[in-house]
Amino acid sequence: MLKKIFKSTLVAGLTIGLLGTAQAEELRIGFQKYGTLTVLKARETLEARLKPLGWNVRWIEFPAGPQLLEGLNVGSIDFGTTGEAPPIFAQAAGANLVYVGNEPPAPSAEAIVVPKGSAIKTVADLRGKKIALNKGSNVHYLLVKALENAGLKYSDVQTVFLPPADARAAFERGSVDAWVIWDPFLAAAEKQIGAKILRDGKGLVANHQFFLATRSFAEKNPKVLAQLLDELDKTDDWASKNQAETVKEIAPLLGLSPEIVQLAVARYSYGVKPVDAKVAAAQQQIADAFHELKLIPKPIKIKDALLK
Repeated sequence: MLKKIFKSTLVAGLTIGLLGTAQAEELRIGFQKYGTLTVLKARETLEARLKPLGWNVRWIEFPAGPQLLEGLNVGSIDFGTTGEAPPIFAQAAGANLVYVGNEPPAPSAEAIVVPKGSAIKTVADLRGKKIALNKGSNVHYLLVKALENAGLKYSDVQTVFLPPADARAAFERGSVDAWVIWDPFLAAAEKQIGAKILRDGKGLVANHQFFLATRSFAEKNPKVLAQLLDELDKTDDWASKNQAETVKEIAPLLGLSPEIVQLAVARYSYGVKPVDAKVAAAQQQIADAFHELKLIPKPIKIKDALLK
């Protein structure tokens, strides 16, 4: 009997030991200095929620959506958030990504800006001018629609493709005439250097934020993905009701003053939703417009990137 008890205890101990030393799974999240994903990172509630399930969280920062989705494509991250345009460019380039959710429109969170004192007063005045933007980012579509609305063709302006930091430097030294940019870079340009909004997205674009994952991660880990999206939705709900506290939470993470972050946070949208037929159709419209302008090499079907 003693031998049996000892044997059972030994087996149980070994099992516990093996479980205790088992390496935790790692969820790698790509983020930008934008949106409520930064709030989730700052509050660290996702880490607390996933730890009992045997998952750690690693956060990897990217300067913009296209770079983030390149990380997703090469397998350096599992999940991230971008605007409308980056997943279209990524899908056209063959990235095996899936849309797993979106936030409501936030059209005032991106804009075309000109320097303080610029003679440019309307979008129509941009004809022949140099405009800085991050290629393939949400603002790319804003520029297309703003020009169209003003009676200009995309070819009527000179696009200068630069990431946000380089674009701001070019904007400040006068190397470009305008800059198409999103928050919090937009808010920082307004507050720090007096940039003037020529046209924001209101009445032109929705500016949805999408949550995306690699297809393999989404299909292999549906429970973890569900926990992540639920925690993100709870964070959105908290942030929408506690904007002053949200500013305190994320200002150090963004490296910006509370005044700038407050302006950006006021223009966020809140609430995680499944990608419905209406949003998918709007995304398809953007993809078709980019193909018509030869900004992407081939036509794509958004439905191919929806999680079944």
